[in-house]
Amino acid sequence: MQSGSIFYDAAMSANFAVLDSQPTPLGELMLRRRRLLMLDGLEVFEVKLGESFLMSSLFHDVEVALADLGLAQLAAPALDVVVGGLGLGYTAVAALKHPAVRSLLVVEALEPVIGWHKQGLVPLGATLTGDKRCRFVHGDFFALAATEFESGRKFHAVLLDIDHSPRDLLHPRNAAFYEPDGLRRLAAQLHPGGVFALWSDDPPDQEFLENLDQVFVNAQPHVVKFQNPLLDGESSSTVYVCIVRPSC
Repeated sequence: MQSGSIFYDAAMSANFAVLDSQPTPLGELMLRRRRLLMLDGLEVFEVKLGESFLMSSLFHDVEVALADLGLAQLAAPALDVVVGGLGLGYTAVAALKHPAVRSLLVVEALEPVIGWHKQGLVPLGATLTGDKRCRFVHGDFFALAATEFESGRKFHAVLLDIDHSPRDLLHPRNAAFYEPDGLRRLAAQLHPGGVFALWSDDPPDQEFLENLDQVFVNAQPHVVKFQNPLLDGESSSTVYVCIVRPSC
């Protein structure tokens, strides 16, 4: 695999390029760049895993809202934050824009994604690698959430954007995390009054909210709407925000 090399589609070299493509345990992982002629040649970066689209730089309002809505609940002058899922970096960069954030641990299971940022293949890579508060960890977020992100350390916020939703999972083994016991193990790694925030591509899920209510206080779903130029209309996703119980 020639990581970081650019492979052009022969028929569309000016408007389409595969920047990286690598096999992973979850399927072929691809980073590609397109210019959308319908949007005046706007440059868009996209990530595919197997046949599924994971993310696009065209849509990042909700990734930013995940950080802003979650961190808005915290008043501490110095915050230690975990981001689950690096992706194209929008949640991590939005978190670092909050001046109270003193450290950011970004957990990413797919090592090539970290490489894209370090090699400057994605637009926000230099921002993240150039900020001393930010550190990438190659690891399974869900395994670390069940044990420890870092030995003996607690955090003020965990911002999660990995699965499409608590029901639409990238892997079936992730399902245990969204049950009360899995959420309790995560809450144990947060300071009392800390925040867990989660992105979901589905509408608010009442059953999942009931699971959150068993572990956290004031669990709230926020429906975030954004313009979708591909549909010439509006789309929406959900950001769940909840607070750790004082006894956790």
